[in-house]
Amino acid sequence: MSCWNANEAVLGTLMAAGGDSVIAISDELNHASIIDGIRLGRQINKQSKSKVYKHSDMENLEALLKASSDIQYKLVVTDGVFSMEGDIADLARIVELCNEHDALLIVDDSHGVGVCGPTGKGVAEHCGVHGQIDCMTGTLGKALGGAAGGYIASSRKLIELMEQKSRPQLFSNAVPSATAGAANKAIEILTRDNKRVEKLRENVHYMREGLKSRGFETMEGPSAITPIILGETSKAIAASKRLLELGVFVIGFGYPVVPEGSARLRVQISAAHETEHLDRALEAFSKL
Repeated sequence: MSCWNANEAVLGTLMAAGGDSVIAISDELNHASIIDGIRLGRQINKQSKSKVYKHSDMENLEALLKASSDIQYKLVVTDGVFSMEGDIADLARIVELCNEHDALLIVDDSHGVGVCGPTGKGVAEHCGVHGQIDCMTGTLGKALGGAAGGYIASSRKLIELMEQKSRPQLFSNAVPSATAGAANKAIEILTRDNKRVEKLRENVHYMREGLKSRGFETMEGPSAITPIILGETSKAIAASKRLLELGVFVIGFGYPVVPEGSARLRVQISAAHETEHLDRALEAFSKL
């Protein structure tokens, strides 16, 4: 089970359980797995509803929650780190709004856990609301070792509902034991030692400053994702190809993954990178 499946499981199951009084309210730049999870929920429960709020616009989210006051089950869904932007959700304010309007908050923190927060516990820790998120989904395939698998973390009652009702969990293979063991070890290492998190932050700062000094426009954020906006899709793909020729693997993203005219390169930094690796990458960007 991947985080894609985890998002489909939690959204499909909760929207199905809400009968004719459930709505999912989603950030417009949420990951495709969240979008598809809500679409699945709408198909399972034809009476369910969904709304989209403008990216990180808390006034718009508040307005949608107020307009949904007569709906019993309100689900607010957001990425922790937005995978194409590298920015983070304002979880402190979202938690306030969900508490005020009796909504359940679901956060996909696939790009945040192991990266954000003083000890790498994710965007909730970074925003000072660790332990206040109703339901978190995530992946074992990024900071936690790079292998397969996803997870849902929530209250015992919600997890029991997932175990009994979520089809992606009931009808898919278990994570291989070797993968589960590796992920367990990664969590143990992250819990006892945050040196890797600190090194990652140093590497991200070094790379961002190096790119800026070479004239590239990067988007700010505390995550390891560093997008470089180039505009046209053809330009981003050509730049990605040229960087590979120079020995640096950077993926170019264009429409329909990102809006037309905002194609980009997405640089992701690792704690495993040494300064000489980053310098080699920056030299390639200079040539680019």
